[in-house]
Amino acid sequence: MGTGTPHSVKRARRVVDAVVDGVADLGVHHIFGVDGANIEDLYDALFTTARPVQGVVAKHEFGAATMADGYARTTGGLGVVAATSGGGAMNLVAGLAESYTSKVPVLALIGQPPTTLEGTGAFQDTSGKAGTIHAVRLFTEISRYCARIERPDDLAAHLERAVAAARSGGPAVLLLPKDIQQATVDDAATFRPPPRRSGHDPDGLTRIRDMLAAARRTGKIVLVAGDQVARDDARDQLRALAAAVDAAVGVTPDAKDVYPADQPGYCGVAGTMGHSELIEAVRRSALCLLIGTRMPATARTGLDSAVATVPVASLGVEPPYVPAMHATSLDLRQTLAELADQLSSGSRRPDPVTHTGLTALEVPENPGLGLRYREAVEAIAAMMPAGSDAFADAGNTGAAVVHHLPVPRGGRFVVALGMGGMGYSFGAAIGAAFARRRRTFVIAGDGAFYMHGMEIHTALEHHLPITFIVFNNNAHAMCLTREQLFYRGRYSFNRFRPSMLAEGVAAMFPTLPSYSARSLDQLFDALEAAAAASGPAFIVVDCDPDEIPPFLPFLTQPAIENRHRDHSSRPQ
Repeated sequence: MGTGTPHSVKRARRVVDAVVDGVADLGVHHIFGVDGANIEDLYDALFTTARPVQGVVAKHEFGAATMADGYARTTGGLGVVAATSGGGAMNLVAGLAESYTSKVPVLALIGQPPTTLEGTGAFQDTSGKAGTIHAVRLFTEISRYCARIERPDDLAAHLERAVAAARSGGPAVLLLPKDIQQATVDDAATFRPPPRRSGHDPDGLTRIRDMLAAARRTGKIVLVAGDQVARDDARDQLRALAAAVDAAVGVTPDAKDVYPADQPGYCGVAGTMGHSELIEAVRRSALCLLIGTRMPATARTGLDSAVATVPVASLGVEPPYVPAMHATSLDLRQTLAELADQLSSGSRRPDPVTHTGLTALEVPENPGLGLRYREAVEAIAAMMPAGSDAFADAGNTGAAVVHHLPVPRGGRFVVALGMGGMGYSFGAAIGAAFARRRRTFVIAGDGAFYMHGMEIHTALEHHLPITFIVFNNNAHAMCLTREQLFYRGRYSFNRFRPSMLAEGVAAMFPTLPSYSARSLDQLFDALEAAAAASGPAFIVVDCDPDEIPPFLPFLTQPAIENRHRDHSSRPQ
């Protein structure tokens, strides 16, 4: 929060002061970003404010955007990111694209050169004038709302629209010219936080209720829950509905935390990193109800033939990619609670069987050096305390985590599959740790670390309780696996020279506990030592780049045969 000038020193209320007040009124306590000339007035406002809003400086704007994204995902509220003009603004694009695709509410505050210099050769001009980049057009493509503030008194109206749009699912962008930021604003033009959206389609909900009641009389119901359940914090309501209709329950890869694996009827993860129990449950069901997911390819691979032969219904903000009877729900807490209440009376079928252990995808044996994915992930799971949060990057490491890692009770699990941007987990975990102040785990590959892993410096600066775990196989492993499986291992662009990441990080950051785990015993020792740290810790797990992860497209017979055919001649 601000710690600046004494409040006996009065000065006019600037636009940036009003922005900080508006963020505080929304219950947001952190603004993530990278400073620069055309956003520095916002940081001045953060310093002088008496409101409980803290500015956090990241190492890169992508990292700042993912911090805001992770903050929003774990709070169910709004994440806020700030950046300067030019390259700073451009660096936000990939992070905001992830929030856009995954429907995460993020507000981006982006500085611009003064309006008096637009179109006259201003440094980092993106006004669209005189042949410059048109920032409004650019950010409109990856946001639910984008506006340039042209007059100080326009701020409140634009801020209200931006927040409402972000809450609908995705980023909103406000472009703030420097002279507008510094201008005084009329106190009468006060920002009023817009009400949260609620409600649903009554007729559609009635149809789905009737489908559930009919299916319950004739057979088994399967619920497949997606990330909107997490965004709406409708976990309790999901469990209530599952109990009311005695359903089997599966989760999409980005919603592993919405239904605990030890609950009745849990039958695993859907899609490319999923479990056969869910496929069989859907195939034998009388109805499959999709809740808060559009079922993209990563969530429906392996399920396509099953959902094609049974009735499918859907609840959520948008209809799924598969044919289904869809009912719109903007608030799954309300919708699922109503359905559970309506369906909980009457005769009850026996409780569904709880799966004590799901069938893991069978991967080829790998004789290489280092730890296997499964044993490393299971060791991590054994050492994660209840309530801890986990963030995974996409790729071979992410596939192993999605497939093998049980989510600690009360914890959040996030994997960014919207854009699949490498390095997402480092910033997102930092945002979550600021929000929840509990032990948070990052599990990423060395390729993701090389891209955005230096955000560990931000965690160290703020003494955040994050355990960073990097699976080091000296490769862009998923790209390498694809070379082997689909191009017969004739070449590799994706192997790296060996590196000693733990030792290097220890040298860079002497106060950061850093450990190298080249055996299972060393990994357990490192995890135990990290658990005793009050701040961040860094662990590197050595693994083999040639191990195939639990990822269905890699486990088809033709792919395996291609790999074996030329495996002996692969480059070393």
